[in-house]
Amino acid sequence: MRNVLVSGAGVAGSALAYWLTGHGFTVTVVERADGLRKGGQAIDVRGVALEVVDRMGLGAQMRAVRTRMRGMTMVDRDGNEMFRSEEVALSSGRLDSEDVELLREDLTEMIYEATKDRVEYVFNDAITALHEEDHGVRVEFEKGGYRTFDFVIGADGMHSSVRRLAFGPEENYVRHLGSYVAVFPSPNFLELDNWQMWIQDQENGAGGGVYPVRDNTELRATFGFASDQLEYDYRDIEQQKKLMADRLAHLGWEMPKFIEVMKDAPNFYFDAMAQIHMDTWSTGRIALVGDAAYCASVLSGQGTSIALVGAYILAEELGKADHSEAFAAYERRMRPYVTLNQALPTENPGGPASEESMEKAKNAIAL
Repeated sequence: MRNVLVSGAGVAGSALAYWLTGHGFTVTVVERADGLRKGGQAIDVRGVALEVVDRMGLGAQMRAVRTRMRGMTMVDRDGNEMFRSEEVALSSGRLDSEDVELLREDLTEMIYEATKDRVEYVFNDAITALHEEDHGVRVEFEKGGYRTFDFVIGADGMHSSVRRLAFGPEENYVRHLGSYVAVFPSPNFLELDNWQMWIQDQENGAGGGVYPVRDNTELRATFGFASDQLEYDYRDIEQQKKLMADRLAHLGWEMPKFIEVMKDAPNFYFDAMAQIHMDTWSTGRIALVGDAAYCASVLSGQGTSIALVGAYILAEELGKADHSEAFAAYERRMRPYVTLNQALPTENPGGPASEESMEKAKNAIAL
């Protein structure tokens, strides 16, 4: 029985673990955090990715916890309504679509529960070195010691350690898209009932919005600003919160309250809107999946779907062929789908992609 180490217990990593065990592999997942990561934005599962989740037997569970947005409002800095829609929500698109929007943490939790009894999860540890040998990869860990695996798969996000160790520095592959975003939870002091509110300062390139979750008991706030690439410590949360506060203070509306909430937010996400572009997603016995290989950015609305589809296809190919052939087939099948989805944020910078382009990107691959 072949054994695989997957780095990262997010959507891509846990989904890959699910499918690999189904193909007879022994799987270990290593995750730097001390448990499943909480917080983050609502994510979308679209197109063929819905079929992937249905094939996992999780479709009904996923749809049961989906968001139930009724519409959205755009306001100015004084809180005056500029326009509203009961057909479209900025976080998820058309409200009559078959697409499913849910919290990222809910999706990772349900995949984890479906895999925890047959997958070894190692939390609070990380890969520090990779040494490819004739019949495997010797992996060294932050907490000490080493183990040898037949294959190592990096599913550890845009700032992937596996990619850095196996392919070289991040700056060789990242393309900045000109903005930054922060996501954090907030009490629902606006008393929103399945309704989103958004604000946008076109002149200064800042704005964002809030939407209720958990039966309207909580808000998820998503705010950002336009900027060239910044130098900052992506593990220094307090530095990032101050940066966001400075960039958002002028927006008016309810921003002073949200800035105060943000200061004490227990789960806070901040990062650049960026993409990862690579000529190949594998080297020897090491490969990448999800954002580590082909991050399309939050702006695409397709990151979760690409991760789910990539995990399914990579596991399927590894289950039926020698690893070199499997990795090549994985790239052949995924590359057109990834290319179309990575084009979505650049098709119409600052606005949504066309419905035609979105539909084409969603369905550009067959399982």
